[in-house]
Amino acid sequence: MLLRRAHSRWVLVGLIGLAACADDGAPLQGDDGSSSGASSADSGSASASDSASTASATTADDADGSGGSSGASSADSGESSAGEASSSGGTTGCPPPPACDAAPPNPGPLVAWQDLQSIAVVASGGPNHRGRDMIYNPGDAQWVLAKFAYGLTDWDLEGERIDLYLLRDCAGQWESLGSIDTTYEADPHATVEGVEDTGGRVYFQLPAESILGPGRHRVHMVVRGDATTAEAFIEILEPATPIFVADIDGTLTTYETEEFVALLTGALPDVNPNAPEALWALADHGYHPVYLTARPEFLGARTLEFVQQRGLPPGIIHTTLSATGALGSAAETYKTDELAVLADRGLVPGYVFGNTSSDAAAYDNAGIMPLDHRIFFQYDDDFGGRRIEDYGELVDEFTQLDDVCE
Repeated sequence: MLLRRAHSRWVLVGLIGLAACADDGAPLQGDDGSSSGASSADSGSASASDSASTASATTADDADGSGGSSGASSADSGESSAGEASSSGGTTGCPPPPACDAAPPNPGPLVAWQDLQSIAVVASGGPNHRGRDMIYNPGDAQWVLAKFAYGLTDWDLEGERIDLYLLRDCAGQWESLGSIDTTYEADPHATVEGVEDTGGRVYFQLPAESILGPGRHRVHMVVRGDATTAEAFIEILEPATPIFVADIDGTLTTYETEEFVALLTGALPDVNPNAPEALWALADHGYHPVYLTARPEFLGARTLEFVQQRGLPPGIIHTTLSATGALGSAAETYKTDELAVLADRGLVPGYVFGNTSSDAAAYDNAGIMPLDHRIFFQYDDDFGGRRIEDYGELVDEFTQLDDVCE
């Protein structure tokens, strides 16, 4: 019984798949992703150890932030530095993306595990928890989605209490949203926003009294048994809001397989020179960033940490929902489908960035126009997109753009 989940999602298989081939045959398919067993559960907020260190000192009554934790995590400070990295140099009338780097709320004392199997799950290795960022239009049903798992086998944490907190508009005081138990694979929740229930998941629909207005919002989730955490960001955007979409691996990182190499050492990949400045120039003019990657789901938190620590503008991050990611034609299909979901919400990218044929095909399938707004880093696009050798080619151009915010 204790081992019935140990073979469910082999992260080792995912790592081998990442090393084996990239979008188009390179040794790693990376494009964005979720947390890894090598990283903390919550690279976008306080680390598990940070949360645990304050867990016994305060109670959930401090969720309003008055008794907040002693400091923000490295990833939180990374998002602050990301805001400071805005260096497009232009004068804009658009508000900057919020840093959303408030210290997380104190979760209160630990509680006993509700399922005896959880003791073995937690002992299998470090947390791989990951929230799923979401974009909604006003009036949509709003869901908080997340996955909680541990160890190299990504063993699901099932039937355990998760407390949820909301930082509305990325400002002010934390609001308690209440608690929910993680799901059992044997009794799955209905699929929501394309997220099929494989166990260990959270599906929490925001009630009417907590509904989110336009803007960027942060959700902090705490496993009450050990105070490990996950983060998710939700943006509420009107149809026709300007956005841009960027791939990660080989587009923003310095080479396609860099995340795999970095993962083995626990480091973060480097970012291509001038990429943060170019993307911040777009963000400064009112374009909302969306990072779309075919990495496996378990690399999501590491991808968030990469965006924050490498000074990129904060935005929504989407990975695949699989343990191994998507390669080649599967990556094309995944990204095409993701772009279609955005289009259904009236969100068509004004600029897109990639570096492989699967990126190019997905952007062509989505009908992104004009062609020179399909920008490819050191890659020749057969569909007529624009090749750049260095993001420095874009900084002055983007700085001179007109504001697109209202």
